[in-house]
Amino acid sequence: MIESKQMHHKPLVLVVDDQELNRDVLGIILEEDYELIYAGNGKEALALIREHQNELSIVLLDLMMPVMNGFEVMEAMREDEALSRIPIIVLTADKSAELEALEMGAYDFITKPFDVHEVILARVRRITELVDGRQLISAAEQDKLTQLYTRSFFYEYAGRMFRYRRDLRLDAVVINIEQFHSINDLNGREFGDEVLRTLGSEILAFLSETEGIAGRNEGDRFGIYCAAQPDYRALLDRFQKKLDAISSNVSIHLRMGVTPWQEGMPPVLLFDRARAACNKVRGDFQNPLMIYDEDMHRHEMLNQRLLNDLRAAVEERQFMVYYQPKYNIQSDPPRLTSAEALIRWNHPELGMISPGAFIPLFEGNGLISVVDSFVWEEAARQVAKWREEYGFTLPVSVNLSRADIFDPTLTERLTRLITDNGLNYKDIKLEVTESAYTDNARQLLELIYGLRGLGFEVEMDDFGSGYSSLNMLSSMPIDVLKMDMKFVRNIENNETDLRLVKLILDIARYLNLCSVAEGVETEGQMKLLQDAGCDLVQGFFFSRPVPPEQFEQLIVREIETERKDEQ
Repeated sequence: MIESKQMHHKPLVLVVDDQELNRDVLGIILEEDYELIYAGNGKEALALIREHQNELSIVLLDLMMPVMNGFEVMEAMREDEALSRIPIIVLTADKSAELEALEMGAYDFITKPFDVHEVILARVRRITELVDGRQLISAAEQDKLTQLYTRSFFYEYAGRMFRYRRDLRLDAVVINIEQFHSINDLNGREFGDEVLRTLGSEILAFLSETEGIAGRNEGDRFGIYCAAQPDYRALLDRFQKKLDAISSNVSIHLRMGVTPWQEGMPPVLLFDRARAACNKVRGDFQNPLMIYDEDMHRHEMLNQRLLNDLRAAVEERQFMVYYQPKYNIQSDPPRLTSAEALIRWNHPELGMISPGAFIPLFEGNGLISVVDSFVWEEAARQVAKWREEYGFTLPVSVNLSRADIFDPTLTERLTRLITDNGLNYKDIKLEVTESAYTDNARQLLELIYGLRGLGFEVEMDDFGSGYSSLNMLSSMPIDVLKMDMKFVRNIENNETDLRLVKLILDIARYLNLCSVAEGVETEGQMKLLQDAGCDLVQGFFFSRPVPPEQFEQLIVREIETERKDEQ
């Protein structure tokens, strides 16, 4: 870590200019706050720099001087490791020289002739604060637990390093402790604090070996702004090993995201990307390190584009609702009984976008309710339209996301949907994923009981995805059990999967629930499900999800079949 110099006197500043008047002017401006020494040319300056290299806070260096000019002084300092760390502010009237001086490591410029004294003083002060850390650190508390910098000071310091230490090429590293709140809950706050202290101590030890700074940004998140490392996995393993030694009875897992230095990119943006990379490997104990790269960047840019375009997608009706039929396979032949409403996005520039690309994104950003509302409105309108045109009422299932459950107006909105379209409550079925029943279970159960009391039918979607227990299932207010499609996929070739499907169907019958299997793609799968007593199926065997105009062909075919049966 870049340490603050333990100085008990004013910071020492060397003023180098061949004009005595310029030296005097700068002396008057700076003498109250700084101890000053002077040189009239580069050769004198270099001698003083070497003599006072351990005390100097900054050099104010004129570029055009006799004997040895400022560029030659900078070159000599750059070649000497001990001198290269001393910051330089260039004094120049030549604007064209600024870029060259910057490339040689200058921190800032003071333009001749000197005019606004407060500006000169401010520029000198911010550089000495950056390098000495003296005033900054005293004004910003260190994190008392880890002895690292606090979040606000860390980003302030990193920003100044970026602006004034152009020679540094620092990477952004973000470290998180997996499920830290659980570690605290299970083992006590004192143990959790020890974990944080240990990690902070090892980060400090690492920084004593390299250039950089570190901060504790939040409860269990750490940021390191450091020189590029040859092997970040080795660094992560080093920190992990230190935490493993705390207790053999507690599993503590770290994850790390890294954004390599990029020309001109400020640390705030580097750390945003490193945090995104770190979040990408949440829960991945086999591969807990992610380096932010171009693929991640393109993915993030696409995600941001989709988020930005959501409102236009709704207003311009870029979203479309497709329908996948559900067939009763206990009838001979199977009969069309209902459908599931599925969202599609036809973007005007990006084309058809997979639901897998935008649904998890909107769920994670709390915007999925916008999509859900669009689907509900379209599905209710479509059910009413088909009933009017064909005299055929086809119930349609729509999804209730977790975000919808927290909406206090949800019941009112769904009720209005039914009444505005002249439907019965059973015409719109509500699908809730199995996992939602374990999140905020009490609130969800109260909501579902209320909706069923109005007359809505509720389907548990993705049953068997690994969350529910049989005890929970017996108390859940549902009408339909919909199997996760992974169970159906291999039932023709895997006896174990077939037995699991039969077990789930037995459970549904025992609880007097209608059973649905999705993902049915072959006649063999359909017949096995039929023999096992499954009520309804949906999948490519019967039809892919299709737009309403194409779905109407299925309705017409069903009506014709009904007429033939009646004759």
